[in-house]
Amino acid sequence: MGSPEFSVPILNSIIASGHDVIAVYCQPPRPTGRGKKEKLTPVHSRALEIGLEVRHPIDFKSKAAVSDFVALNADIAIVVAYGLILPQEILSSVDKGCLNIHASLLPRWRGAAPIHRAIISGDDRTGICVMQMDERDPRLGRNARASTSSYEKSTSQWRIGLRSGP
Repeated sequence: MGSPEFSVPILNSIIASGHDVIAVYCQPPRPTGRGKKEKLTPVHSRALEIGLEVRHPIDFKSKAAVSDFVALNADIAIVVAYGLILPQEILSSVDKGCLNIHASLLPRWRGAAPIHRAIISGDDRTGICVMQMDERDPRLGRNARASTSSYEKSTSQWRIGLRSGP
């Protein structure tokens, strides 16, 4: 489950690791540009390129959208910048749970464009968080692990590190 360019390398990694991806969920195509031609999200485009089923419900408020997801009988769901809050029915329908990959060191930049905000704010360090989603706050969840990056402003280079633990 994801939509922007940030999500594409993660989808590629899941495919390359040999996992069976049964469906890709993303935001629906939206009209863009002067001609208001519908444009697919980067994840939607990539999923079609590699022959995956793509679904893009507007939300999960309808019983049909929830039951369609539950019927997949997925072992795990990976969520990366998807843009929808998942209801408890979705979270509990996945055998091994839902993992959320968020493009910031939570809770600093929780909303949209966390990478941009970290750079604009002059943060010396940023990264991603991976966490198990739960019903208390489906965006944050529990058991978070973080991968950090520090930005060397003088050389315009990123240094990547790994930190394990909440």
